[in-house]
Amino acid sequence: MKKWYSVMLLFTALSGFSQTDAFRAGHFNLDDGLAIKGYDPVSYFTLDKAVKGKTDFTCSYHGITYRFASAADREAFRGNPGKYEPQYGGWCAYAMGHDGTKVDVDPETFKISNGKLFLFYNKFFTNTLKTWNQDETKLHARADMNWQKILQQ
Repeated sequence: MKKWYSVMLLFTALSGFSQTDAFRAGHFNLDDGLAIKGYDPVSYFTLDKAVKGKTDFTCSYHGITYRFASAADREAFRGNPGKYEPQYGGWCAYAMGHDGTKVDVDPETFKISNGKLFLFYNKFFTNTLKTWNQDETKLHARADMNWQKILQQ
């Protein structure tokens, strides 16, 4: 009986992880299955710039695949993925705060604030990072709230 119970617990745990992974992948901004359009999430923190990741250095975390510029960056991510993952699933932070919409980003338009990575839309003479900076406190609070609503759907 104990063996059967242990197998059932393991199966339940594993199937829960795959559901979580699929759920996350359904809400994250992915480009051909890659987060941040293949940019290295660690480089934003260590180099203060966006650096394209290499196909040789990839890592998946709960259904989301990231690329890295180096093995060291990949290992840093593996050690603390929550530190490096972009906020709001990699969608535009301004749009999430403004009205809760999922808007694509320019991976080279970003901000690190309170140890978190925020990405922004920047095309056609519209740089939402500038607008975010004008009212960051309010937009950040609303973005957090709107993202939680999306995750509860």
